[in-house]
Amino acid sequence: MGSASSAYRMIYLDVDGRIQKVVFSRFCSPCDIKELFCMAVGLPRNTTFTLLDDTGSMVSIDPTMPSNSERSPYKVVPLTGGQLADKEELFQNVLTQVAEQFSRAFKINELKTEVTNRLAMLEKRVELEGMKVVEIEKCRSDIKKLREEMTSRNNSSFLDDKKLTPHRDVPSYPKYHLSKETIDALRQPIFDVWQWEPNEMLSCLEHMYHDLGLVRDFKINPITLKRWLLCVHDNYRNNPFHNFRHCFCVTQMMYSMIYLCNLQEKFTQLDLLILMTAAVCHDLDHPGYNNTYQINARSELAVRYNDISPLENHHCAVAFQIFSQPDCNIFSNFDAEAFKQIRQGTITLILATDMARHGEILDSFRQKVDTFDFTNEEHVTCLKMVLIKCCDISNEVRPMEVAEPWVDCLLEEYFMQSDREKAEGLPVAPFMDRDKVTKPTAQIGFIKFVLIPMFETVMKLFPQIEEVMLQPLRESRDRYEELKQIDDTMKEVQKQSEGGKNK
Repeated sequence: MGSASSAYRMIYLDVDGRIQKVVFSRFCSPCDIKELFCMAVGLPRNTTFTLLDDTGSMVSIDPTMPSNSERSPYKVVPLTGGQLADKEELFQNVLTQVAEQFSRAFKINELKTEVTNRLAMLEKRVELEGMKVVEIEKCRSDIKKLREEMTSRNNSSFLDDKKLTPHRDVPSYPKYHLSKETIDALRQPIFDVWQWEPNEMLSCLEHMYHDLGLVRDFKINPITLKRWLLCVHDNYRNNPFHNFRHCFCVTQMMYSMIYLCNLQEKFTQLDLLILMTAAVCHDLDHPGYNNTYQINARSELAVRYNDISPLENHHCAVAFQIFSQPDCNIFSNFDAEAFKQIRQGTITLILATDMARHGEILDSFRQKVDTFDFTNEEHVTCLKMVLIKCCDISNEVRPMEVAEPWVDCLLEEYFMQSDREKAEGLPVAPFMDRDKVTKPTAQIGFIKFVLIPMFETVMKLFPQIEEVMLQPLRESRDRYEELKQIDDTMKEVQKQSEGGKNK
């Protein structure tokens, strides 16, 4: 997907019965990862070892190694002297053969010099900063590149026409055969959205449209569906948070809510088509800076849309620019009146994702929920607006290991905006200021006063969401409150310690 958030792997190790979590970048070399594991386990840096899963099978140590969980940590098994001797002999033979081949194909002296310099640089970083700090520096470098890219692109908010055509055609779009386990998991709110590459996410989205009967019932050309999804992917930017993975995350949650709440029995197929399509398109071409920044900076988007939901209006405009391309128009078989209904419904839902309208939309739904009528068009439209809002901000519904990385991504995008606002002399919101906010303070209020009240209201209509959606939100709230108490205690201890030194 190209975002900073997808660049990390999380591995759990069993260290004498204690679980050790190790995080590394997918850009690390296998050697760097092995050294990081040695440090985590407490072994000398050059120790030779094997990694075993819970079945006793050996696991390859490289950036693409399978992720695991705290319940199934890998065991680090150092090799004995005899094993090392056998492996050393084999390794030396292989090295000799490789060296002979490389010496003929490359300038070996230059390669040796480059490798030596790189090793010296890495060893110095390890000695001075440790692998963790090296990884942080790598992240900062990636973030700097993202910030420069976003800054350079911010002044050209509307799309280049070239982006309205997929940069690759369907024949080069790999077809993935989804396993039964994946298909079943896709219907669950606990689905791990971090485990999939862009092409796999595209295949999952394609499956959702087929599985809901939308392709069949509306005679959508399957090739057009593929081209449209490719074009959507190409028109999400590489922001830390508002990127294509977020689009997939929101759409998958909508898909799971359709099944969880039995919406196929209560909504028309046209309603489901609008819900899914609005979720896919809801953040198209998001520039990484929110409406407040657009308005305060008097950006092109704010001027164009008169300060009224500039980003959401832009997402709608880009969506229908894409649909205006014949090769990407999944609605080509609809008559003019039906397309008008789809367009109006999609625009209504995308505009509802503006958090400035949160109170207005939720209050309207609360007035209807006790006497809700699925035959009342106004009631159904209001419910659909609330559903897309739920899906848009539903990360904390997911398991902690899936939800927490999204908080880091969102805060990084916030910090990029607040840094820019400071540089441009614009107002800075406290919840976006890197000098004032922490993860617990950022999440507690949002979960308590935005998420839980909204999902509790939806629960009046769909009681089945309490266990799988509301309960995880309450647990997340409790966990962040505990973390805040720990942070406050640490600050108080530090304050008292500093006060004692000053006496």
